[in-house]
This record gives sequence, structure tokens and C-alpha cells, in this order.
Amino acid sequence: MNLRSRTLLLLATVITAQTYSQALRIPQTTNITNTTGRRVGVTDILINYNSPGVKGREGKIYGTDIVPYGYTVLGFGSNVSSPWRAGADECTVIHFSTDVTINGKKLNAGSYAFFVAVYEDSSILIFNKNTAAWGSYFYRKESDVLHVPTVQKKNQPTLQERLAYNFSNQTDSSVLITLDWERWSFPILVQVDLKATVLEDIRRQMSGAIGFDPVSLEAAAQWCADNDVNYEEALNWINSATNPQLGGRNTFAALSTKSTLLKKLGREKEATDMMNAAVENATVTELHGYGRRLLSEKKLPEALAVFQKNYDKHKTAWPTNAGMMRIYSAMGDYKKALQFAKAALPQSPDEQTKKFLEAAIKNLSEGKPL
Repeated sequence: MNLRSRTLLLLATVITAQTYSQALRIPQTTNITNTTGRRVGVTDILINYNSPGVKGREGKIYGTDIVPYGYTVLGFGSNVSSPWRAGADECTVIHFSTDVTINGKKLNAGSYAFFVAVYEDSSILIFNKNTAAWGSYFYRKESDVLHVPTVQKKNQPTLQERLAYNFSNQTDSSVLITLDWERWSFPILVQVDLKATVLEDIRRQMSGAIGFDPVSLEAAAQWCADNDVNYEEALNWINSATNPQLGGRNTFAALSTKSTLLKKLGREKEATDMMNAAVENATVTELHGYGRRLLSEKKLPEALAVFQKNYDKHKTAWPTNAGMMRIYSAMGDYKKALQFAKAALPQSPDEQTKKFLEAAIKNLSEGKPL
């Protein structure tokens, strides 16, 4: 055989091999390629899968050669006992941008081939490192990262013609993914550590250009204060946010955040001094809001001092009289509260507030609290 003949034979062999490994796909004659996803907190979940149809095979999907129970030798590829590929064609691949838990078991951030070892009453969810394989044909158990049991629901009232991954029951820190096909549904509960993942995302963002932005620095520090985490680093952020040499501003919000962090760190004297400085920089609305916060914390003397300061400094402005009404009602002095309620009524900024004050005046006139 001459060189030309050998070259043509080799080319024909390659083309034939490619034909068998990459079958022609024509729309409406093949499985549907899908991508779906969801964000939980700052965690991105992305699923790539191929969706087969029931195609009149209801009742003949599970426990058959379509989806065999357990592990089956498929006769190709690695030729070992393999689970169901949880889809069709190439591997179903699930990506998590942060660490998560799956039905309560930890799984590190990353991309995984997803399989299910299906049994009649309960099944095993399998996450595997090899995302490049063709379905289960090249499955290797030693590449498994996590096995998680799940209890599937059977005999669902609605037939799911095309296999689908659906999201439901989302909260701030979790989402339920269900693998639905025919009348079976496999639940996959994904949970995230919301505080840890958000803090890590904040740190990542603060290492970039917004780490020089006072508003962003303040927001990062406030989030830490609100969520009781990362006090020392948050104090560093708020110090930068309030440093005039760095373009910072000594607003009520920024200084009160700094006060809160100092208090959480046990630096009480500094926290008090900082809060006093914040009060001096507060607007009428900010003082009123701070007074109401103290009132909700049952700190009546402190609330009285703040409402009184706001009244003395901004007497003719809304909501100074309303603040005095609230504190005197809380202290049980309904007569004084009534005087301030009547003074607040003509200052009402909208109809809803006016109705509230009219009801307050009625209650206080009858010797009842707000």
C-alpha cells in the first residue's frame, strides 16, 4: 500500500470514529440541551443537562434498561458498574460557586458530574470530579466526591414528559432542586452558610476598586455589625470610610456604625463618645429614628434625651413633636403625650400619618397608650 492509500485509510478511520462518537443531532429528533440556575445569597448554582422524553414509555422508565436500578455494566467505555447519568447524552454537570451542603452533607465549591444510583424506594445522589465524560459510560467510582441519600417521590399527579431540574422553596440560605421525570421526583436540598459566603464575597469585593469607596466601606462595616461577625476588619473599614484624608464623611450613619463596632469589641467609653459625635451630626429624621430604636430597646431615659434634643434643635420640623408624643406615652404621661400629639397633627407629611395621629389623639384623650 502506497503512502497516498495509507493516508486515505487513516483519514477514513478518523472520520468513522468521529461519526460514532459525535452522532448527528437534529432538532425535534434528539434530547433537549438545557441550562438552568439559581442564586442563593451570593452562591451561584448552574446545571447543564440533556433532557430525554418519556415518549409513551410511562411506567417503563425506572427499573428497566432506560434507568436501571443501582449500578449496571453498560458494556462500553470503562465497562464497570455505573449509576444513571441523571439526564441523557453527556454528563449532567452541576456547578456551585461556593461551598454548600447537599441534603445536609458538605460539598466544596466546584463543578461536578451528577449521577443517581436509583432504587425502588430511596436513591443515592452522586457527585463526581470527571465532568468531561459521556454520561455514565466512563464512570469511575474513585472520582466520586460525595454520596448523599435521598427519598424520591413516586406517582406524582402530573406527568413530566421531558426530564427537568426545577427550583422551589427558596429561602435566604437554601433552595430545593428536584430532578423530575415521568412521575418520579428526586429532591436535592442545597443549603449555604449565608454569613460565611457573604462575608467572603464582601472581602473579595473590598479588595478591588470599591475598597477605596467610603460608601462601600461603610456598607461593608454596617453589614458586619448587623450580622455580628468580623468586628476588627469591619472597624478598619469604617475607620477608612470616616477618614477625611481618604475622602470619608463623618455622617450620623457612619459614626453610629463605628460606635456599634466599638461597643461589640468591648470598648464602651470609645463607643459612647463616638455615638455622642454621631448625634451631633444627625439630621432631624436620623435623630428621630435613633430615638425610636432606643425606645424599642426599652431604653426610656436615653430615648427621652434624644427626642428632647431633636425637639429643641428642630422644634418646627416633622417629626419632633411626634417623637415627644411617643416617649411620653411610653413613660405613661398621657397628658404630655396628648399635647405633643396635637402639635404634631398639622405637621403630618401624608394622609396615612394624619390618620395615625388622629387615632393617637383619641387614645391619649381616653388615657390609653399609643
